[in-house]
Amino acid sequence: MNKSLLLLGCGKMGGALLQGWLEKGYAAHGVCVVERAEAATEKFEKIDGVTIVRDQDQIPAGFHPGMVILALKPQVMDEAAPLARYVGPETAFLSIAAGKTISYFEKLIGADAAIIRSMPNTPAAVGRGITAYVGNAAASQAQMDLAGDLLSSVGEALEVPSEDLIDAVTAVSGSGPAYVFLLIEVMAAAGEKLGLPADLAMRLASATVSGAGELARLSDEPAAQLRQNVTSPGGTTAEALKVLMAEDGIGPVFERALKAAADRSRELAG
Repeated sequence: MNKSLLLLGCGKMGGALLQGWLEKGYAAHGVCVVERAEAATEKFEKIDGVTIVRDQDQIPAGFHPGMVILALKPQVMDEAAPLARYVGPETAFLSIAAGKTISYFEKLIGADAAIIRSMPNTPAAVGRGITAYVGNAAASQAQMDLAGDLLSSVGEALEVPSEDLIDAVTAVSGSGPAYVFLLIEVMAAAGEKLGLPADLAMRLASATVSGAGELARLSDEPAAQLRQNVTSPGGTTAEALKVLMAEDGIGPVFERALKAAADRSRELAG
């Protein structure tokens, strides 16, 4: 199978993916990067097997990618239209752009194109992302497997059975890091009101959230059990959870928040 890669756009997410691919040895198959900003590609310039160009018309004539990764910002994704010349059974197109549907790419690139849509999140920048992806009928299993391997270079990659689920994925994991950052903010602010210095409150909140997340990741126990493990009957944690788990507590708030995010994701997709 052709595993050469064409990356269109090398911003934060594209750059994180590219770094992961190089660590996995994809440079041996050939990688071409199209990125206008020289600063974004500076650290990749002298790597064997990696070709950097500033415009699509500079892609080497003999280069035929097995996977075209579309990492442009959604508002300029129409610029990918000329890549329709690569449509064929040996090439798939992998999008990491939020809000751009498979049908959008089928209209932009070609109805017969193998299209794989993904929804990564920002922890990919530190190799701890999670990405859901789904393909159209033209995408072969081998192409789906290649997409999964490429996406797993920056964390976990999960294939979902239907594109209809991507809006919910966006609400939970795509937008999810912002919810966690907000949690750190409000925990630190509450700590300040209890008398903690601002810098100490922020360090305590940040370390607690990241540590608890790592414990959840490494544990075989579900989150509900982990919560119970640190909740002594009649203790301090139990008192706090009475507030957080009340009928008007964090559960209903999150339900409303994630529904709003999913609804907006559908609106943006058109």
